[in-house]
Amino acid sequence: MATIELRYDEGTIRADGPLEDPPDALEADPRSGTLRAPAFRYAELRATLEERYTVEDRVLALDSLPELASAYELRAYQREAIEDWLATDRWAEVEEPPVPAAPAGVLELPTGSGKTVIGLKAIESLGTPTLVVVPTIDLLDQWVRELEREFDCPIGRFGGGVQRREPITVSTYDSAYLKADAVGDRFGLAVFDEVHHLGGEGYREIARLLAAPARLGLTATFERPDGAHEVVSEVLGPLVHRIAPDELAGTHLAAYDLKRLEVSLSPEEREEYERHRETYTGYLARSNIEFRQGSDYQELVKRSGNDPEAREALLAHRRAREIMLGSDAKIEALEGILEEHPDERTIVFTAHNDLAYDASERFLLPAITHQTGTEERREILERFREGTYGRVVTSNVLDEGVDVPDASVAVVLSGSASEREFTQRLGRILRPTGDGSRATLYEVVSEDTDEARIADQRQ
Repeated sequence: MATIELRYDEGTIRADGPLEDPPDALEADPRSGTLRAPAFRYAELRATLEERYTVEDRVLALDSLPELASAYELRAYQREAIEDWLATDRWAEVEEPPVPAAPAGVLELPTGSGKTVIGLKAIESLGTPTLVVVPTIDLLDQWVRELEREFDCPIGRFGGGVQRREPITVSTYDSAYLKADAVGDRFGLAVFDEVHHLGGEGYREIARLLAAPARLGLTATFERPDGAHEVVSEVLGPLVHRIAPDELAGTHLAAYDLKRLEVSLSPEEREEYERHRETYTGYLARSNIEFRQGSDYQELVKRSGNDPEAREALLAHRRAREIMLGSDAKIEALEGILEEHPDERTIVFTAHNDLAYDASERFLLPAITHQTGTEERREILERFREGTYGRVVTSNVLDEGVDVPDASVAVVLSGSASEREFTQRLGRILRPTGDGSRATLYEVVSEDTDEARIADQRQ
C-alpha cells in the first residue's frame, strides 16, 4: 500500500506521495507542484486517504497538557448537549495510529444556561491543546479567569495587547484572524464562542486556516438573516443541539413574562412621521424598490450618492425611524415601568445613543454606549453587579460579548427586527434568582407605525 505524507503548511494541508486519484478536498498548487487542501478539511482528508493508503500524519504539533479536571457538575441539559456534540466524532473508530478526537458542530443554548461551562467540559473531555475564540476583550478576560480557576496550567491569550500562546489559549476573533495560519497546527480543539460571528466575511477564514480536527461552536442564536450560518456549518460542523429559552424557563432559568406596551406619537410627531414616511415610500413606489429587501435598500443607498430624490427619500426614512423609535411617550412609559419595579435590577435597551442619553438624563441612569470608555463601562457594570447601581441604560453595547450582571427586568425602548438581538436581550434576565421570582421583559412600541411589524418580526 502506497504511503501518503500529510503536513500543515500556512493554513493548508499538503499531501505528498503517489496519489493516483486525489480526493476532492485536494487541489493542485502550481507554484509548489504539490496537492493541498484547506486546513479545515484535515479530518475529512485523512479519513478518506486511510481507505486506500498508508498515511504518515505530521499535521499537528501539539504540546503536552496536564490532566484536566473541572469542578463543575453538568446539569442534565448541558450533559445532553455535550454528548450530542461528542457523538459526531469522525475518528471515534480509529485506533492506529492514535489521533485526536474530532467531534464538530454547534450548540445553541439560551444566554445564562452555562455555555462557558459546556466549553470547559469539552476541553476537559478531549484533553487536547485548545484555542478558544471570543468576540470581545470582556469575554476574553472572562474565559481566561474561568480556565485559570478550573485547570492547573497557564492560559495563553491573543488580544488586549498580549500575544502569548499556551496549550490552552483564548483569543479575540480579530487576533485569531491575524494569527490563525501561524498557529493552525498547534491546537486539537477550536472553541468559538458567539459562533455566529464566524459567518463574517473575514472571520470565517479563522476556521478555514485551523487544522484542529475537533471544533465546537457556542451561541444563543445560530441562524443569521444573511444565511451566513451555512458557511459556519461548512467550516465548523452543523447545528447538533438546540435548546430554546422556553424549555429551561422556570426550571434552570428564570420564568419570565413578555409585556408589550403600545404608546402613541404626539400630534406633532405623528404629522412629521407621516410626512417623512410618505416621502420615502413614494420614492420607492416610483422606483420599483421594495424597502423590505436588504439588497433593494442597498440600491437606495447607492442611488442616494447621485440622485437628489433618492437622498431625500433615504434621509426621510431615517428621520421617520428616529421619531418612531424615540418618541417622547416612550420616556413616559419608561417612568411608569421604573416606578412599578423600584427595587429590581433593570437594564434599559435602546437602538440609538440619543434615546439612551435622554433616559439617562431624565432618570439619572448610568449609560453605556459605544462612546463609553472601557474603564468607565467596567466601573458601571461592577457597581451594577454589587448593587450600588440598580439600573443601567444602553444602546446595543450589552446585547452580547459582555459579562453583564444578573437583572430581573429588561426594557426594550427600541430595537431592530433581529431575532438574535431580542434573544440576547431576553437572556440578560433569565438567570435564576433562587427565590422562584419571575423576570419581565417589556417592549415599548409606537402604535400605528412600522415598529409594530419590527417587534413582531424579532419574536
